[in-house]
Amino acid sequence: MMVLSVLVALGCVAFCLRFLRQAHDAGKLQLLADVDAPAPPTWPRLSVVIAACNEVATLEQALATVLADDYPALEIVLVDDRSSDGTGALIDRMAASDPRIRPVHIEQLPAGWLGKVNALERGVRDATGEYLLFTDADVHFRPGALRRAIALCLQRAVDHLVVLPDARSGTLLEEVAINAMGAVYLRRTRAVHVGDPRARACAGVGAFNLVRRDTLLASEGLAWLRMEVLDDVGLGVLLRRAGARSAFLIGTDTVSLTWYASLRDMAGGVEKNLFGWLARYDLFRLGASILGTLALLLAPVVAALLPGPAPLWPGSVLAGLSLMLSALVVARRTRRRLLPLLMQPLGELIIAALTVRSAVQCLRRDGIVWRGTAYPLTALRAGQRVRL
Repeated sequence: MMVLSVLVALGCVAFCLRFLRQAHDAGKLQLLADVDAPAPPTWPRLSVVIAACNEVATLEQALATVLADDYPALEIVLVDDRSSDGTGALIDRMAASDPRIRPVHIEQLPAGWLGKVNALERGVRDATGEYLLFTDADVHFRPGALRRAIALCLQRAVDHLVVLPDARSGTLLEEVAINAMGAVYLRRTRAVHVGDPRARACAGVGAFNLVRRDTLLASEGLAWLRMEVLDDVGLGVLLRRAGARSAFLIGTDTVSLTWYASLRDMAGGVEKNLFGWLARYDLFRLGASILGTLALLLAPVVAALLPGPAPLWPGSVLAGLSLMLSALVVARRTRRRLLPLLMQPLGELIIAALTVRSAVQCLRRDGIVWRGTAYPLTALRAGQRVRL
């Protein structure tokens, strides 16, 4: 009993330290909506590159928000990646109605490439902008977001700007899971330290990866990421290797998307990458990660219930206070609802369950199926670049 009490007490300490650090890091988060960089004398040409595979349900509305922006030197490269649902025809129709849109169609996937990475590479070849914004076919932008982003890059000499979007949800439980996924992302990437030359931090987000074209061309290129399922974070790794200067912001009130329609959809959507990202396709790492997560998150509960020679409930109280402080700071900095943030431990348990599901599906299929294309596990392991 004494050994168990000591372990539970240590678990409570670790819980407090995690959430106090989370509160500390959240206090450093900056919003794109708060950027007030001066406008340059001449705006550089910006190419928005969108890879779309069977996105007919979301692309038109999302693209309308980009077209509504008043950025003066804008081009939009829409890459139809082997779609079978009418996305290609939609892209051609939209291109015919607006000269800023450049349509690109991919009929076949080259061997050794993931579909999305290949589509982005093709988009880069067709883009003409000095800056390239990689975004997705379901991302919505508020007017002025592009100007703010480019102005900040010019003012701070930033080569790579990452903006974490405001991920909207339909249910409380889904919001809890999305917030927890964001917390895991920030913890693993150490995104708040991006731009600090002393920190080995890197970040990237599929919804908003803005990069200076010359910096990307000076790197090893997207071919280096051709089999990386976490291609957005991989871009951050690629650019860090090239010596790029990066910055990380929060997109509340400027960049948004409805990530998944339900928790079930979320489970299917993250199936392709959670096992690789959080466990590097390794069962031992997965087991250690899951056990560590369970021990950390359940320690305060056990402390409140476990009888013993010395009371452990103070540790449980302190853990609860650290969670509350973290939730308050995050809610204030990101303008998100407080209640789902207070439920973060539950959300992280959901993420742990989704990671196990991802591993089971990946091992059962000996790889992943992404947008109708199968990719073997041996190739995914060999091509993995993101090791956080």
